[in-house]
Amino acid sequence: MNDWFFGITPGQLALLLGLGALVVTAAGVGVAVYGWYTRRTMRRLEQMLEQTIAGSFEQGDYSEARLSRLEEKLSRFLHSSQLSRRAIEEDRGRIKSLIGDISHQTKTPLANILLYGQLLDEQPLPEAARPMLAQINTEAEKLQFLIEALVKLSRLESGVVQPVTQVQSLEPLLQALEHSFRPVAEQKGVSLRVLSTGARACFDCKWTQEAVGNLVDNAIKYTPAGGHVSVACEQYAMFCRVTVRDDGPGIPESEQAAVFRRFYRGSAAPKSPGVGVGLALARQIATLQGGYIKLASEPGKGSEFSLYLPLEAQM
Repeated sequence: MNDWFFGITPGQLALLLGLGALVVTAAGVGVAVYGWYTRRTMRRLEQMLEQTIAGSFEQGDYSEARLSRLEEKLSRFLHSSQLSRRAIEEDRGRIKSLIGDISHQTKTPLANILLYGQLLDEQPLPEAARPMLAQINTEAEKLQFLIEALVKLSRLESGVVQPVTQVQSLEPLLQALEHSFRPVAEQKGVSLRVLSTGARACFDCKWTQEAVGNLVDNAIKYTPAGGHVSVACEQYAMFCRVTVRDDGPGIPESEQAAVFRRFYRGSAAPKSPGVGVGLALARQIATLQGGYIKLASEPGKGSEFSLYLPLEAQM
């Protein structure tokens, strides 16, 4: 009885225990090796992602013996993403160069057309030629504004330039707008009222003045003589609202979504000067600063454009 344990001799029992210990040890070693391999794989994956974020990732010649399938697939994906990023950067560079060429090549001819138009206006001309000269000057000024607006819009859309925002008061911006547009409004017989404000927001002063200026310019263009245009600010919990109201013809609901498209001219547009770029540019400026533009309008009751600017910098 002492030499048997359930039919197993002590020697066999010792052998089984030894084999069990060996299996447990081998399993522990396997788990340790697998854990090491998993940690190494995770470190490699993390390294790939960090290199991709930094823009320095380069695909190597990986084999199944060195890297897991996951690593190899991620490597191919990140390499493709890196190539796409480089292609985008190259396209952005070409767009920047093209915009610069357009701006440079058109600036001098347009300036000369406007200059000679002014010189001709000072010369004795037949009365029949005066309306034609005025039309030449008007169209040249419109073309100059169009090219400048398109260059600005293209630079913003392509990322060539970015608004640099900071938290600041809106009062200086409103004062600058009033100084710029009051003579234009008075010349047309439109009352321009810019309300003082203590509101603050996070915005780029130069580009925001461009955006609000386009809204004010449109309001004056579409408001008939004797009408009113007002600019006011209201500060809320997360945004500051800059509102431009006018007594113009209003915009039908069916056209309100389209007025922000490039070159779109509404049903009332043929009666007023413009090229259909100002609202598209204003919306792009607002979007890049973390804001947006809303429109409220009814035919015969004027329009209200509201530019919303964040109070704090956007992450």
